[in-house]
Amino acid sequence: MPLLRIENLRVGFDTEAGHLTAVDGISLDVPRGKTLGIVGESGSGKSVTALAIMRLLPQPSGKITGGRILFDGQNDLASMPLDQLRRIRGNRIGMVFQEPMTALNPAHRIERQLMEPLLLHLVISRADARERARELLAKVGIPAPDERLRAYPHQLSGGMRQRVVIAIALACQPDLLICDEPTTALDVTIQAQILDLLKSLQREARMTVILITHDLGVIAENADEVAVMYAGRIVECASVRSLFRAPLHAYTQALLRAIPALDSVPKTPLFSIEGMVPSLSELKPGCRFAPRSGRPYTEQDLMQRPPYLEIRPGHWVEASRVCVANLPPSQTILA
Repeated sequence: MPLLRIENLRVGFDTEAGHLTAVDGISLDVPRGKTLGIVGESGSGKSVTALAIMRLLPQPSGKITGGRILFDGQNDLASMPLDQLRRIRGNRIGMVFQEPMTALNPAHRIERQLMEPLLLHLVISRADARERARELLAKVGIPAPDERLRAYPHQLSGGMRQRVVIAIALACQPDLLICDEPTTALDVTIQAQILDLLKSLQREARMTVILITHDLGVIAENADEVAVMYAGRIVECASVRSLFRAPLHAYTQALLRAIPALDSVPKTPLFSIEGMVPSLSELKPGCRFAPRSGRPYTEQDLMQRPPYLEIRPGHWVEASRVCVANLPPSQTILA
């Protein structure tokens, strides 16, 4: 039984243009102790999925409109009463947000922000909570932790702020850690340090991790399974080895082609995917990548949703007639 199972999740927002669906019927399993990577362009629904799991969607417009989010086999986070959810959120499920300067309160010292989840979820004195906060800062590699506890967020570098956010997320030793673009706006050296830190902390605590990013290189180095999202749907999901070795969907293939190769001819133009992810108001019910695939398609391809098929053991794909070719003979495309 996976630690987290998402079944046909739908998330939408009420806007002046009406109700718009941002996550359109996705299903995922997150195995215990493993890392699931979710990858895709900006606007594909990655962060909305993470916020839906935590029930932190912008209010009052954001809503979970369908599906279930089963945590530890029984708790449906999508319909759970808020008082019960608060005992899980920040305790058994932690989250590292993509922008640490907005995740941290600029008006409070690091000490107060680190102690808050400890005092909220654990039976612990303030003195013990402060000592635990100091230990957490040391654990995530922040030098002079006693001095940093008294600092405000603006007095720390970007890398240090991200380490503080990780320390807060890990304060109560969660079973599941959601990392939403944890290395955004950090330079390459600091990015590598943060990712190495997350991997070592995961091994030490045997945590389950959801790693959300737009960088397939980060996925290749850090994830066990990967789900590729496009326009609110998962178009392909497989083990990292299977997906990188034999991607099936045109979008996954295009993302991999867009990665610069070290052995390419100097000054060769980089491959890019033409166009942009469609806005929520422009989404069609059928294959959403067809207009950008560079392949011929019909209006019917845009109007009928492709089936989601398991092509190989553990390798699933949205089997669009336009975007998936050379399927094994045992598979048929219904779209």
